[in-house]
Amino acid sequence: MRVLLAVPAFFVLLGQLAFAVDGRTMTLALPHPLRAGETAWLEVRLGVLERGVEVEIATAAGQSLGVISPFAIPSGRQAGTYTVPVPADAIADGRLSLVVSLNQNGHPKRAPTAKELKRIRLKVMQTPPPSPNSASSASSVFQGLWF
Repeated sequence: MRVLLAVPAFFVLLGQLAFAVDGRTMTLALPHPLRAGETAWLEVRLGVLERGVEVEIATAAGQSLGVISPFAIPSGRQAGTYTVPVPADAIADGRLSLVVSLNQNGHPKRAPTAKELKRIRLKVMQTPPPSPNSASSASSVFQGLWF
């Protein structure tokens, strides 16, 4: 009976380890608790990447935060700095636990090297007010038009 219970527990543990092996895990702290009108963002600075590589960012629980797909970067050049919004519910006790992995079509996912993922920071910024050109205001412009 004990052996039967140990087998499922082993496969659960193995599954968790497989998820962690596919990427680099890290925990980042907010500079201060989010206040009204603030949003958390990841600032991701990438180094030189092979053509076709995508950078996948997810919480440690598996919630996808985004995918960075550098395009038209000349060979041998830094891929640049990107921002990724972080939903407030992904942050617990002022911390965000992440898994960052590289995905290239036809190859298994893997953790980025220090040369590929130069820096990742958790930043807090003011939430921008809605733009006058946002979808909600644009829909009112097109209400009188028939196509």
